[in-house]
Amino acid sequence: MDILRSTLQPITQNLPSPIRDTAISLLGNQCYKALIHDIDLSNTTCLKLAISKGLGIGIIGASAVVKIPQLLKLLNSRSSEGISFLAYLLETASYLISLAYNFRQGFPFSTFGETALIAVQNVAIAALVLQFGGRGPAAAVFVAGLAAAGYALFSESVVDMKMLSYLQAGAGVLGVASKAPQIWTVWQQGGTGQLSAFAVFNYLLGSLSRIFTTLQEVDDKLILYGFIAGFALNAVLAAQMVYYWNSPSSKATPATKMQRPAKEAMGMSSGVSSSSSPKGKSPSTRRRG
Repeated sequence: MDILRSTLQPITQNLPSPIRDTAISLLGNQCYKALIHDIDLSNTTCLKLAISKGLGIGIIGASAVVKIPQLLKLLNSRSSEGISFLAYLLETASYLISLAYNFRQGFPFSTFGETALIAVQNVAIAALVLQFGGRGPAAAVFVAGLAAAGYALFSESVVDMKMLSYLQAGAGVLGVASKAPQIWTVWQQGGTGQLSAFAVFNYLLGSLSRIFTTLQEVDDKLILYGFIAGFALNAVLAAQMVYYWNSPSSKATPATKMQRPAKEAMGMSSGVSSSSSPKGKSPSTRRRG
């Protein structure tokens, strides 16, 4: 370790100002000096903080694309099968409240930044679910309602901090409840439909990481309990994804796909019988044992 320290210290002690300032803003002067300037990895408190910051930045980076596969699946299939609009509505409402609460509390951006990026992607997915479900006008109402709610939550003159704290407690419940409709939809349809495995498993890992970062950086039980409950339900959804992995489609899909061929077959049968079968002896009237 001494050899490694002596090799790296000439670099870490002469970092460019932008890099040094960014590291100090993330770790603070004390932990920056211990971990980077002095390369003292025995300082467990600063080491945990650095891990937490790294996880937080990683989560924010991944959140920028976590819902892209889901968006692509919707756009390519033009079907919202297996996706619950109610789940996205509840989750987006929860994220909007949490984003306003964390921002107005002044918590580090690395502990909540992904909520903004995921919320934007959720809005797009929810609007597509409505559009492909034949409820296009409702999508415009949904977006407008979220915009009005966001203005109120970020405005001190409309929603004060005490009320926002109550809403944050409710947001934890909303976040947990948002998983229930999706879990129910998957179970009811007997398959995951257009649900993205990438998004599901990233949510599972992200919620687990958020428990750690919250314990390290945010002394707020409301946020912690919300992440714990969210992780539990994300685990259920991930288990469903594994269970239905080889399922070709949901229970409803085969029936829908069979209707048209069946009608065509009936039409062909009736056409043949009218031309070649005597009246009163249609094959369709034959009883089968």
